[in-house]
Amino acid sequence: MGDLDNFYLDKTEPNKSCFLAMRDILLNCDEAITETRKYGMPCFCYKGKMFCYLWEDKKSSEPYFLWVEGKHLHHPQLETGKRSRMKIFRVDPTADLPIGDIDLILNMALDLYRKGTIQIKSN
Repeated sequence: MGDLDNFYLDKTEPNKSCFLAMRDILLNCDEAITETRKYGMPCFCYKGKMFCYLWEDKKSSEPYFLWVEGKHLHHPQLETGKRSRMKIFRVDPTADLPIGDIDLILNMALDLYRKGTIQIKSN
């Protein structure tokens, strides 16, 4: 097992299943998305550019998506907090994932990269 797998397997339920489902959603939405680990968190890149992290709230342990270019994303459930660039989308691990909202935000975020709002270095 790799370091990435340990992040998920070391979690307790219901967070473990929730994080694994969140991971599957990200990895299955576009073949250009890859997973690595940065700052101790699972980091998802789009064509090598940081795109999204998975993490949990320090106080509530609630999982969330951390959208790297969140300042460009507008959705009522996205939270800025004290961040200037990133926004988070909280997920209740005891409820069904809000797939509609996740897909909407995920595609808005991907479009930032696909349409050139966020530049991707070309090789």
